[in-house]
Amino acid sequence: MRNTPLSPATRAAQALRLIDERTGAVTPAIEMASTFARDADYAPRQDYIYGRDGGPTVEHAEAVIASLDGAAASKVFASGMAAAVAMFETLRAGDHVVAPRVMYHGVINWLIRMRDLRGIDLTLYDQANPDALAEAIASKPTRLVWIETPTNPNWDVTDISAAADLAHQAGAVLVVDVTAAPPCTMAALELGADYVFHSATKYLAGHSDITAGVLSAARITPLWEELGSIRTLMGSVIAAFEAWLLIRGMRTLFIRYERASHNALKIARHFEGHPKVAQVLYPGLPSHPGHEIARAQMQGGFGGMLSLLVTGDGSIAHDVARFCEVFIPATSLGGVESLIEHRKVVEGPNSVVPDTLLRLSVGIEDADDLIADLEQALDRAR
Repeated sequence: MRNTPLSPATRAAQALRLIDERTGAVTPAIEMASTFARDADYAPRQDYIYGRDGGPTVEHAEAVIASLDGAAASKVFASGMAAAVAMFETLRAGDHVVAPRVMYHGVINWLIRMRDLRGIDLTLYDQANPDALAEAIASKPTRLVWIETPTNPNWDVTDISAAADLAHQAGAVLVVDVTAAPPCTMAALELGADYVFHSATKYLAGHSDITAGVLSAARITPLWEELGSIRTLMGSVIAAFEAWLLIRGMRTLFIRYERASHNALKIARHFEGHPKVAQVLYPGLPSHPGHEIARAQMQGGFGGMLSLLVTGDGSIAHDVARFCEVFIPATSLGGVESLIEHRKVVEGPNSVVPDTLLRLSVGIEDADDLIADLEQALDRAR
């Protein structure tokens, strides 16, 4: 097998087969040290000096992710926002940044903060308009293009290859948030992205027990080296135990994502055309405007994320979220358990999502139980 390329699913399941040479343990070891002793000549024994730079367990997690992303290298942070903030810390006053009008609200809020306090030039484009990205990039010299596909919580789809062409023609860097479409389904770097971003709290870890973020790079550049310095100076590296849990979670990524995709598609088909649901937003449905692009980009399934626009007003959506008994009313996504959110309440004052939108993170439970739960909640809400 030494010369046989292994599939990403096998590499993930075995965590790159880094078996402990001393004990033979098949479960990856964890190294909890915050500092590392030098040798008799006062030289570092390996590349480890202090925990704020990382350590063996962090490095193992990064190696697994880089292998799955097809990246030159990956860096793991203590949260998704820590990773995003590190990328934005490379910006200078006056730099033009293009980002979707609808995407993860934490990133939008940080970009607005940087616009107001740090002087970046921010353009938020309509991600549902196929021409809007090109117009936003062409409007002025652009430094960074940030896209999210599918976008949270409307699940609009962006053509990554086309976005890469637009960004690179303008001399900009393209960063793609692939939180909802991890490497078990989509290879954003192969499609032309310069960097991919994961909120690894979500699908990569998959068990709702850690927070983590990742940046992966297509190539090593001065910008990548700057990101490493920013992480060290900010102290935003992930801790060893959380890195170990992330490795453990990634070992089941492919099978979890497959089950979540199966369940979500079944739920989406059931509620499409439902009298109490005005619209189902899920790229796995042929009726979705971005279905063909999603089908081309997302080779391993459409994922477990979808949204329902209920008939009526926001109070109905609020009650449906309250009345669910299998879906858990909680923030986050990508775990083994199914979650429901009345998204407008969660996103706050900068939100532009409809008041009737319910965001579902579909887990690995029995799909019929999840459908029945939504049915009873819709009935009770009226």
